[in-house]
Amino acid sequence: MKVLYNIGILIFSALAHLISPFNSRASLWVKGRKKWAEKIAEKIKPGDRVIWIHCASLGEFEQGRPVIEAVKKEMPVFKIVLTFFSPSGYEIRKNYNKADCISYLPSDSPYNAGKFIDLVKPEFVIFVKYEFWNNYISTLYRKNIPLYLISGIFRPGQHFFKWYGSFFRNMLRKFEKIFVQDQRSYDLLTGIGMEKVYLAGDTRFDRVIEIAGTAREIPQLEQFRGGEKLFLAGSSWRQDEEIIAEYINCFPSGMKWVFAPHEIDKANIERLEKLFKVKYIRFSKYNEDYADARVLIIDNIGMLSSAYRYAYIAAIGGGFGKGIHNILEPACWGIPVLFGPRYENFKEAVDLLSVGGAKSFLTFDDFKRILDFWLSDEKIYTISAEIASKYVKENAGATEIIIKEILHKDINKAYS
Repeated sequence: MKVLYNIGILIFSALAHLISPFNSRASLWVKGRKKWAEKIAEKIKPGDRVIWIHCASLGEFEQGRPVIEAVKKEMPVFKIVLTFFSPSGYEIRKNYNKADCISYLPSDSPYNAGKFIDLVKPEFVIFVKYEFWNNYISTLYRKNIPLYLISGIFRPGQHFFKWYGSFFRNMLRKFEKIFVQDQRSYDLLTGIGMEKVYLAGDTRFDRVIEIAGTAREIPQLEQFRGGEKLFLAGSSWRQDEEIIAEYINCFPSGMKWVFAPHEIDKANIERLEKLFKVKYIRFSKYNEDYADARVLIIDNIGMLSSAYRYAYIAAIGGGFGKGIHNILEPACWGIPVLFGPRYENFKEAVDLLSVGGAKSFLTFDDFKRILDFWLSDEKIYTISAEIASKYVKENAGATEIIIKEILHKDINKAYS
């Protein structure tokens, strides 16, 4: 299996190089890994004490961020090397100021794994959620460098739990400790004989509470909302937008409407604008003369998390594609949340649906029924809003558990 794994890594890397002239993501993936050793050597010098933290992409970074910042605060003597597999993580967070060195993770060949670890010389390593690279894991284990997994989540269909999964189970056994998000993951791992498993929860809850605590005021949204209720479609995609726009065109006076599309390029904004039969305005062009517009389109990056504070109801995009975006940010503000049908792999979505803090829609009729439900009765709305807020608060605390186990127990013990 190890031979097949290494062949698969080579094939994947070769394909990325082949399609890179025609695919922007593959191009970033390839170019970003050129001269990676030289780039790291510029930041990490012999004698530096280093912690290496790896995230697959942007979502995993947001899960790892509370831990990164807690480590940096409590152990400033360490330099942090932060790596990403995906361009969507690296390109957005390559200037993150809490890490001392930010890099793409070189492809998982035996040579790259050995060279990277010899160059970085981490004293301990954290992988976030579900990154399992055999050559990196095996090299760390061979060198007796502790490796931790945080915010892990596991499902019965994964290779680890199949009859042929011994190769993958062996990777798990090389982790010093595994911190999982939910009881199912804990039961699955202990069911295959894993011992150092901790039910810590999801660090994203800590992160969204932190974000809400530092949210900035946006006077333009306050003015645009006026005395009406405001609906915010966050990280929206075409399928979400078409259904919501149809509702707006049918019931233009029901609420004020804000869209923060996932893609803010000129062509996508213009496509979105064509959906509306009511007055709309882009945030970049907004002033008090447009306060009577029914729709406002946020055409910038970085404002969405603060914008949720002005919303009465939120819809989160992605549920008609690969999966929904972050629903915890609006829920943290005590806002009922809607999303499309592809949510089954997102525990927080399943949980919020089950307790009544969220609803899922597939069609225009679904969407209308849900809004009518929440808008028709203030008491019903308030119950859903309180459930959403309570869910986030009750699931916070994973960062504290992780830091206690890694820093206060393991690391302090190692250097005492």
